[in-house]
Amino acid sequence: MSKREAVRILMLSPIYFKLSLTQRQELVEEFLHIHMHSFMKSPGQK
Repeated sequence: MSKREAVRILMLSPIYFKLSLTQRQELVEEFLHIHMHSFMKSPGQK
């Protein structure tokens, strides 16, 4: 998943726009980190 895709998903949450730019960047990084780990635990699924 790219950062752009992660941001598109996170933008669906109303709280995303209440965060500062720094907080948004941290959220995107954490989201990608969690996604990568969950993807590695279940190979064969996107």
